[in-house]
Amino acid sequence: MNFWLLLLLGIFTYLIVQRSVKRITRTPVWILWLVLMTPAFIWSAWVASVGPDQPLPLILVIGPFIVCPILYWLLIQWGRRDSNTSSSTSSNESPPQSKPTVIETEPAAPLRPIDQNEETQLRNCFPWSIYYIHNIEYRPQAVICYGQLRTTPAAAYQRIRENIQAQFGDRFQVVLQEGLNGKPFFALVPNPRARASRAQQKLTRPVLALGLVLATLVTTTIVGVQIAGANITTLGSDPSVLWQGLPYSLALMTILAIHELGHYSAARYYKIRATLPYFIPVPFFLGTFGAFIQMRSPVPNRKALFDVSIAGPIAGFIATIPFLLWGLANSTIVPLPEQSNLLDPNALNPNYSLLLAILSKLMLGADLTTNTAINLHPVAFAGFLGLVVTALNLMPVGQLDGGHIVHAMFGQRKAIVVSQIARFLVLALALLQPGFLLWAIILFFMPIYDEPALNDVTELDNLRDFLGLLALAILVVIILPVPNAIAQLLQIG
Repeated sequence: MNFWLLLLLGIFTYLIVQRSVKRITRTPVWILWLVLMTPAFIWSAWVASVGPDQPLPLILVIGPFIVCPILYWLLIQWGRRDSNTSSSTSSNESPPQSKPTVIETEPAAPLRPIDQNEETQLRNCFPWSIYYIHNIEYRPQAVICYGQLRTTPAAAYQRIRENIQAQFGDRFQVVLQEGLNGKPFFALVPNPRARASRAQQKLTRPVLALGLVLATLVTTTIVGVQIAGANITTLGSDPSVLWQGLPYSLALMTILAIHELGHYSAARYYKIRATLPYFIPVPFFLGTFGAFIQMRSPVPNRKALFDVSIAGPIAGFIATIPFLLWGLANSTIVPLPEQSNLLDPNALNPNYSLLLAILSKLMLGADLTTNTAINLHPVAFAGFLGLVVTALNLMPVGQLDGGHIVHAMFGQRKAIVVSQIARFLVLALALLQPGFLLWAIILFFMPIYDEPALNDVTELDNLRDFLGLLALAILVVIILPVPNAIAQLLQIG
C-alpha cells in the first residue's frame, strides 16, 4: 500500500477511534487503533515483501476482517466503563435492549442526583395522555424515563421538554430516542448551555480558518504544478511556475469550500453551533486531506440532521460538475496503459465510474474509444476528486454524511443495518476494482453508530425521503463501474 495512503488511513482511523470509544472504555486508544490498522499493516507488508503483482492469499484477505473486529470488540468490553452503578427507583427492571446512546456534545458535568421530591416533580412532567411513564433509571450521566407514547413524537417531545424546563430550568437537556425494542424513551442529560457563552467565544476562529486556507492554497498549488507536468524543482529560479498549479488548486479548494459551506449554512439555519470550515493542508499526495466543520451543539431533530447532512454533498456535487465538464473538454486522449490507477491524472480509465464515463463521452466524443484513457487537465482532475469526495461522504456508514442521511430517513436501528450492508458491498466492489480497497478498509474501521438527534423519533416527510434516495442514487452512479452493455453503447468498452 502506498505510504501516503497508509499514513492517511492511520490518521483517519486514530481520529475516529478517539472520538467514538474514548468515553466508553478504559482500553488505551492506541491499542484499539493498532488492532484496526493490523489488516492494512499485513497487506502493506505483503506488498513490500513480494511485490504488488503477487495476489494476496485468501487467508490474508478474509482473516483480518474476521479476527480484528472480534478482538476490537473484546478489548472495548474488557475496558468498558461502568455506566450502570446507579439504581432504579422502580421495582420494574428496564428492558436491557433499550439502553440509550447518551449525547455528549460538550464535556458533561456530573449529573446531580434527584431526591424524592424532585422525582415526584419529574414524574409530573409526563402527563399520562402524552407519555405514560413506567420506570425511571438513574445513571451517572443520564436519567432514563421509560414509558408508553400516547401521541405523536413531535407533540410529546415539545410538551415534555417545556414541562422539564418549567420544573428544572436549564439543568437538563431532553432527548427522545427509540430503543432497540422499538419503543421510544426519554433521556435527561446534563445541559451544556450554561457554558455556551464562554465556548461561543472560542467557537469561531477566523484567523485560524484563514491561515489554513492560505496554507492549503500553497500545498495544493505545489501539487498542481506537478499534475500540470511542470518541474517543481525550477521553482527557486522561476517562481512563475506556480501559476500552472493554480487551476487545480483553486478548482479543488472551491469544491471543498462549497461542500463545507453547505453544511455550515444549514447548521446556522437550524441554530446549531458550528465552527467555520477548516482546511487540512498536506505537502504531498493531493495537497490536502479535505476540509471539515465541527458542530458543537446537538441536532434538534431528524429533519435538521437530514438537511445539514445532505446540504454539503449536494452543494459540492453541483459545484463539481461545471469544473469537471470544462476540464474534460480541455483534456487529451492517450493510449490505455496495461495497468491503470484510480487516481492517475495522466491516464485515467473512465470505466471506473458510470457518471465519469458518460460525462467524458459527452465532452470528448468519438475520440474516446475502447483502448483509450484520459490525460486529465488539472481542473478536470480537481473535478474528478470532487466526485470522489462526494461519493465518499455519501457512503451510508456511521458518521459520514450518508450515514447521517440514512439515520434521518430510517431511524438509528435500520441505519446500522444499512451501514453493515454498505460495508460488504464496497468490499465486493473492491474485489472487482482494486482502487476501492482503501475505501473498503476505511469503512470497516469506521464505527456504524451515529449520535442521535434530540428528537430522534419523528420521521421525515416524503420530499426529504425522495431527496435522500436521490443522494444515494448519485453515490451509485459515481462508484458503479460501467456495465458492459453501457460501455458498448458508449463505444468505450
